[in-house]
Amino acid sequence: MMEGDGSNFGLASPDLLEKIDRLFACNVGEYVDLPQLVVVRDQSSGKSSVLEALTNLPFPRESGLCTRFATQITFRRSSQEKQVSVSVIPADNATEEHKAACRAWTMNDFQSLDAASFADIMKQVNTLMGLVQDESGVKRTFSNDVLRLEISSPNEDHLSVIDVPGIFKRTTSGVTTKTDMEMVADMVRNYMKNPRCVMLAVVPANVDIATQEILKKAEEVDPEGTRTLGVLTKPDLVDKGAEKNVIDLVEGKTHQLKLGWHLLRNAGQAELGQPITERQATGRRFFDEKSPWNSLEKDKVGIDSFRNRLQEILADHIRREFPQVKAEITKKLKGCQLSLQALGAKRQTSAEQSQYLMGMAMKYQKLSEEALLSNYGRTDVFDRNPNLRLATAVVNRSDQMSEAIATKAHTFYFEAGDTQRGSGDPHEDSNEVGTIISVAAIHIEDDDPPSTIEIRHVLDHPELEDLVPAPQKVPEPQSGSFHAWLKEVYRSSRGFEIGTLNSSLLAVTMKRQSMKWRSFARGYIADIVTIVYTFIVDLLRVVCPIERVRLGIMSLLMDRLIEKYRLALSHVEFLLEIELDGTPATLNHYFNDNLEKSRQRCMHAGMQSRSFSDCKHGNVVKLEDIIQHHPMSNVDHAIQDLHDILQSYYKVARKRFVDSLRMQAVDFHLITGPRTPLKLFSPTFVVGLTATQLEEVAGEDLTLKRRRIQLEKEEKNLEEGKKILS
Repeated sequence: MMEGDGSNFGLASPDLLEKIDRLFACNVGEYVDLPQLVVVRDQSSGKSSVLEALTNLPFPRESGLCTRFATQITFRRSSQEKQVSVSVIPADNATEEHKAACRAWTMNDFQSLDAASFADIMKQVNTLMGLVQDESGVKRTFSNDVLRLEISSPNEDHLSVIDVPGIFKRTTSGVTTKTDMEMVADMVRNYMKNPRCVMLAVVPANVDIATQEILKKAEEVDPEGTRTLGVLTKPDLVDKGAEKNVIDLVEGKTHQLKLGWHLLRNAGQAELGQPITERQATGRRFFDEKSPWNSLEKDKVGIDSFRNRLQEILADHIRREFPQVKAEITKKLKGCQLSLQALGAKRQTSAEQSQYLMGMAMKYQKLSEEALLSNYGRTDVFDRNPNLRLATAVVNRSDQMSEAIATKAHTFYFEAGDTQRGSGDPHEDSNEVGTIISVAAIHIEDDDPPSTIEIRHVLDHPELEDLVPAPQKVPEPQSGSFHAWLKEVYRSSRGFEIGTLNSSLLAVTMKRQSMKWRSFARGYIADIVTIVYTFIVDLLRVVCPIERVRLGIMSLLMDRLIEKYRLALSHVEFLLEIELDGTPATLNHYFNDNLEKSRQRCMHAGMQSRSFSDCKHGNVVKLEDIIQHHPMSNVDHAIQDLHDILQSYYKVARKRFVDSLRMQAVDFHLITGPRTPLKLFSPTFVVGLTATQLEEVAGEDLTLKRRRIQLEKEEKNLEEGKKILS
């Protein structure tokens, strides 16, 4: 490959290896295990000969430059002239400062790599990785950083080889520690456990293989031996008489591996200064002439057969693993894309943030419109969260309010014939209070005696506690004392009028009779405000699942929401002031109708005892009896008249007040008006946000940015890898 004999040995099918090379080039190997060669060994096993046989690179043998870190050697076939690039990949757990230093260090200004150049690179890398004694006297022995050598030229074979430090079982005082030993063991294990790597387990032929830790570790990750090739070195150092043990290994008689064993000769000390081609020629003569090694099959000894053997092993391994690699890339890509989707739309610039919030606001307004139109069947969000059925909740609570004010909001029950004891309307039959769908999904239980009434039916949000009135109870209407109270009011307010009522009496009695309207109205508007606020919070949770963004939106909306709620509350107070403190007035003709009906009922009751049955005309009363009927005094007559006027006006005013509460305070200010709280979070709101506000609300935090960048890089690399294999 480099400075070799000119032979163009291929370690597998060029097409397959080119695909592997391209997968490594686009960093797919960071996410998916890829087929590769990994040289593993115990220390001092003679790995340099193995690497030179594979790469034709002059690996240094000086003790100070022996492998202290992983080295990734990548050969690429390119159309350009020969180029050698050297870089360092920092370890994942390295400091940011060290990572920056490693990324900044590169060497790519030479076109060949001889022994001197290689040794110089190793010295610089040791310094960069901190494998030299620093000012404090501390010296690191091993590093998790990776040295990357990339050689490209038109004549190179596509190949990637990983060389890792040799494992050791004993520490050397002043050189290695137990921590070093564990670090190297973990590093080697991480490479070996890749199920798609072919392990070249390098073992010296002149030692007992039972003592070689690397073989035990290889068996742990590859118990079937399908991806382990045993490589024996230093056959020239085997003791006389021990050659048979080595031959039995190579011939598969002992410690059998499915990929078998191969025997390589190491260059002697005197040969180290020779070119690699001369050393390789010496190795060939050794296995041709030296007994008993010349008796072994030629395809199991020597550099040339070693390359050919690897070609077959690696080609079969790659062909076998490629379908799984393709499937795993597809699976990883899908998982990566799902993870990116879970992060939501990209929002790193103001334009992206605005677009992100704009889409959210449009979806919010769409669902809000569906909720107001009661189109609950358009999407299942209304089934999953009943709190979003806004129209239903508001209508039911309004019906409950109307019924409660009609039946419970007066101080006294009117006298006999008073329909207020029922529903308050002679045309209404039901006395039952309708059930409201509580947006808060919690109703306040009434454990008190029936003499009091709850005016709130929805629990407050903590954010609204200082805004809306607290839950309270009001007494039931009084019965049996209304006439006495009217008489007392009349006597304490009468003037010099004769046969007429003081005009102020209606205002005085109306104010007292309707005094509980204030509590019922405030309780009603407080519940509606809570219903609306809960709807907004829950709908934002639907359209914005990211809590940080959702809380940011609510933070910007909160002051405006409170302002809208205050307007509704203030309007209720305005209506109460008109009805309770203003001058009674109405243009509604039903007042006169009701008053006339009341007087007719009163006369009918007085004449009932004087009536008799006439077969021709039914019950009749004599004219003289009508003329002579004066059962009441002037005071009683005035009080009865006051009762009838108050009852007639109260009914008209009550219906007017209930309609005003619903249409003005609730519908206009909170639900369907042009400037309700429901319309705040809109595209117009998003357009008005400043760049600072956009960043604060929708901007990605640093952790999310890093995660997105990582996933986008992974997605890009995996998509490229998928195209390579398609």
